Amino acid sequence: MMNRYICIHGHFYQPPRENPWLEAIEAQDSARPYHDWNERITAECYGPNAASRILGADKKIIKMVNNYASISFDFGPTLLSWMERHAPEDYENVLKADRESLEKFSGHGAAIAQVYNHMIMPLANVRDQRTQVVWGIRDFEYRFKRKPEGMWLAETAVDIPTLEALAEQGILFTVLAPHQAASVRKIGEHSWAGIKGDSIDPHMAYLCRLPSGRAINIFFYDGPVSREVAFADLLKDGERFANRLLGVFPRETAAAKLVHIATDGETYGHHHSYGEMALAYCLHHITTHNLARVTVYAHHLAKFPPTHEVQIIENTSWSCMHGVERWRSDCGCCIGGHHGWHQKWRSPLRAAMDWLRDRLAPLYERDMGEFTGDPWAARDNYIGAVLDRSPQNVEKFLRENFRGELDPGQKVKVLKLLELQRHAMLMYTSCGWFFDEISGIEAVQILQYAGRVLQLANELFGQDFEMGFTALLETAPGNIADLRNGAVVYERFVKPAVADLARVGAHYAVSAMFDDHAREKEIYCYTVRARNYDLRQSEGRMLVTGCAHIRSRITWEEGVVDFAVFHSGDHDLRAGARPQTSEEAFRAMQHEMDKAFADNNLAQEDRLMEQHFGAGKYALKYLFKDEQKRIFDEILRSTMEEFEAYLRGIYERYYPLMGVKEELHIALPKALVTCIEFILNRDLVDLLNREETDIKALERVAADIRRWSFEVDKTGVRFAAVKKITLLMRRLQEAPRDTRLLQLVHDILRALAPLHLNLDLWRAQTAYVDISRQLHVPGQHSTGKDPHWEGLFKKLGDDLQVRHLS
Repeated sequence: MMNRYICIHGHFYQPPRENPWLEAIEAQDSARPYHDWNERITAECYGPNAASRILGADKKIIKMVNNYASISFDFGPTLLSWMERHAPEDYENVLKADRESLEKFSGHGAAIAQVYNHMIMPLANVRDQRTQVVWGIRDFEYRFKRKPEGMWLAETAVDIPTLEALAEQGILFTVLAPHQAASVRKIGEHSWAGIKGDSIDPHMAYLCRLPSGRAINIFFYDGPVSREVAFADLLKDGERFANRLLGVFPRETAAAKLVHIATDGETYGHHHSYGEMALAYCLHHITTHNLARVTVYAHHLAKFPPTHEVQIIENTSWSCMHGVERWRSDCGCCIGGHHGWHQKWRSPLRAAMDWLRDRLAPLYERDMGEFTGDPWAARDNYIGAVLDRSPQNVEKFLRENFRGELDPGQKVKVLKLLELQRHAMLMYTSCGWFFDEISGIEAVQILQYAGRVLQLANELFGQDFEMGFTALLETAPGNIADLRNGAVVYERFVKPAVADLARVGAHYAVSAMFDDHAREKEIYCYTVRARNYDLRQSEGRMLVTGCAHIRSRITWEEGVVDFAVFHSGDHDLRAGARPQTSEEAFRAMQHEMDKAFADNNLAQEDRLMEQHFGAGKYALKYLFKDEQKRIFDEILRSTMEEFEAYLRGIYERYYPLMGVKEELHIALPKALVTCIEFILNRDLVDLLNREETDIKALERVAADIRRWSFEVDKTGVRFAAVKKITLLMRRLQEAPRDTRLLQLVHDILRALAPLHLNLDLWRAQTAYVDISRQLHVPGQHSTGKDPHWEGLFKKLGDDLQVRHLS
């Protein structure tokens, strides 16, 4: 065992999904019942891997472990940025695991860095290659409080300039697929041995000498086992997973051998449900039976420096058999599932991005050259401001990187120039080309980043590059008739998303009409301070007029915006916003709007909207997406209440038929079944969402569904149930002796049990184990004195499938 080492690497990554104008992810319907895909995958993968359950023979939890502390891993910087804000507990568990791994692996951490926004490095220019590496390192240092020893390349896409960029910044190693090796030789020998396919020996690290005189170490992961983990069923059984890894070792050898695999981290829990548990049991089985030593790349490299060197095949990757063509041509690599589809759009899309980047680079250099002698070094250093956008830190960044004392207008210009460059890199995020259709959410996302670049370029340089950009997009053919090319996709999905201060003002005015008006409000990355806000109501109609000071916390751009909103009932909502020209013009607009509203003169309202706001008119569809949904739900609330009341009346009237159905074994009409199922599922979710849960009512609804074999909306009910149980268990962590809470959680789980919802309660189970450790319960470690509480706690452990340890 002493010479057998195992390393499992997880590449954890999601593409940046933030709306470029808001710096926030808007609701993604395809991720329901979660708000967006980051939230969903965090619940399915990133969180559970920090609290992975190991089961005993009785299928009850015997241990919970943080997988990250025992594997090698990289996390996308933009993903960690999102987690820091929206999943802070899971984020901290990732950082904590790396700190624990430092102790476990002799000062070498489990985490390695990642190029900043998953750009395909061989297709990037030299400047972008450098910034991607610098930003990836700086982001890593900010979060993990140490220098990274290794760095993951997006899609393991590699060429010599990329390796030079890594080595120049002090990166010691990277990880590649076995087919990316060209030839090897023992250090000190002269002749090279060619490598065919996956035939390189993956059991060691290799030294790669570079033209500059620098060198970098490379690990080539085990291809067959990695593919079985990612695409086969190896994660169905943790012990089988362990035995597969152990079976790779040569039968007899005295030399140290490393067996290592690399897959997407999302394999463990998202792509394969409960894959994180298979990973945990695999590591548990190996270590408890002393079958091999678990290690991480940096630790293994320190113990066993390379004895061989390697030459790579340039312009290759782990996910395209044609090299890096998947990100620039119709090479045939695709997700599949749509007969007859092509990816001819990939090449024109990249050409359009390259055209935009290269047209703007000299203009950036020219304008930024007014403030610094090295515009590109300023871009490299900008990551420090991106990581901490507090005014004090941004001011510090500006003082340290630019000449003299900048006035407010110059600061805005500098920040806009840097934001233009940030988005000009984000628009190269690899996922934009990876999938099958140019109108898919991933391609639309990078087009939105390009849209932000175009907007900033117009504001900064006074030139409109959009026509040239969309002309190139016209040559990018799509697969959907209604979205025939990239220009149509841009027009349909990007232009409506473009935001400026006026649009933020319109959003503020409309949202305040349906919410408690706040004089100061944070709207995504903007701060809004109302200077005037007047709400008038009459016979179900509403009018809002006012003005507000709006400031971007990203570019520091600011201004005063006048606004007006008419709402005449239902979905008829018209809003207008414009930059304020003068106080007198605002007062005149407000007076005219008030009079038209008082006279109930709809034609005059429309005329005034056109007169005062022109192109700055907005309807509900132009609001930011989350607010659209909230306001639309508010507008429809009375309609939905009427609809539900009508269905409930049918349900209550015909409820006695349930007994007849059961007695006569006769099926109910489908329309009636649909009505009853809607009401029962609605009641289940409503009962779970209430602050005070009516257990008797919950038991009755669940029993009715079970008794009469109605269909449960498992997605919606499961989501509400997990949310409720998790909330209650968090409260129990704060007050672990609260017997009422203990009883309530037990009662809810018992009431739902007949529905067989298969609830994934890993957060609740983690809380239970934490309480056990806090209080040292008898049978769960020992404390004594309250038999009633201990009995309830034991019952709850049974509900949660946690074994009572002696």
